[in-house]
Amino acid sequence: MNTARDLFVITLEVPSSRSIAQGDVSLVLAGAELVDLRDAHVLRLDGDRIVPLGGHAGGTNALTAQASAQLVTEPPYETVEQWLWRRGRGLAGSYADDLAAQSAGDARGGLLPRFLRHFAPHRSQEPPVRPRHEETDRQVLDDSVLAAFAGTLGIGEAAPPAPTEPTEPTEPTEPTEPTEPTDTTTADQADDVGLILAVVSDALMELEAERQRRQIEQDAYDNVWRAP
Repeated sequence: MNTARDLFVITLEVPSSRSIAQGDVSLVLAGAELVDLRDAHVLRLDGDRIVPLGGHAGGTNALTAQASAQLVTEPPYETVEQWLWRRGRGLAGSYADDLAAQSAGDARGGLLPRFLRHFAPHRSQEPPVRPRHEETDRQVLDDSVLAAFAGTLGIGEAAPPAPTEPTEPTEPTEPTEPTEPTDTTTADQADDVGLILAVVSDALMELEAERQRRQIEQDAYDNVWRAP
């Protein structure tokens, strides 16, 4: 139950197909925390509303426990979108501090300076190049939920499948016994993850649109002062 923490490490260690800003990472981390808290039975989703279940994420890292304590406990509760913008404020920096504290003295202790270089408040002109690590690549490939959240940041995006050769028609087979019904718990979880991912994607687009608007305003302001 460390989706958010694993995701943060991945943002530092696996290359992205585009430049990533600190605010982008913060929004996606806030979404990943919801999945962790749902899996810990701390909350459930009622549509897009986050309904606390009265528990706490015991036995997890400090940031996940902090997220649990910050859930809105009074109706009409908070929407996923509201949670992303509230919880996500500065969240990437909090994960950097936590990781640095937990990793003091080991190989990952150097991730904090890397975070400060790559995820400064203003994006760099070129996507950062980060070293790959076998363990991190495996996490992206093997954990579909983790891979989906990473994909919202352009990390680990899968290449289109290669065309396959046509196969010869096969002989008809005997009818098989009906399969067991799909596990509704698994289906509900997939629906919740899909909803969270959709809201995260919308928030990322909104954040990028706001950046572009501010850049246009800044450019217009600069042009006024440069005019003779």
